[in-house]
Parts: sequence; C-alpha cells; structure tokens
Amino acid sequence: MAHKKGGGSTKNGRDSNPQFRGCKAFAGQQVTGGSILVRQCGNKFWPGANVGQGRDFTLFAKIPGTVQYAARNNRRYISIVSEG
Repeated sequence: MAHKKGGGSTKNGRDSNPQFRGCKAFAGQQVTGGSILVRQCGNKFWPGANVGQGRDFTLFAKIPGTVQYAARNNRRYISIVSEG
C-alpha cells in the first residue's frame, strides 16, 4: 500500500491576465490610426466620427487626428477630428 498520495493534477491554478480598463487618450490629444482610446466593459463611451468599436467594447481611432469628447442624448461620444 502506498503511504503517500499520488501526485495528481489540481483543479486550481488558473488565473486570467488583468484587463487594464479606462481612458487611454484624452481630449485634445494627438493619436495615430488604430490607437486604443478607451478599454471598457459595456458602452460607457460610444463611438463617434472616425472611431471604431471592437467586440470587447474597446474604442479605437480609425484615422490619425485629435481626440474630441462630446455628450448628447445622455451618452458620451468620442470622435477623431482629422488634422487635414
């Protein structure tokens, strides 16, 4: 008979990486195309002009330009104003 337990696998030991949420670019800031503007759970901010939304609600710039925040209809929108 064995006097020690077998070295079986454990059901613990998994942990997901943190998701660093929040605003990454602020009003008046210059960004390049593809830059992440906001990482969020759900729509705290909504995409405006020249801003796309990923399937995890991340907002990103579609073109290079200046970040602009606006509020209308009880929603906060983020837009990119082109430099040209």
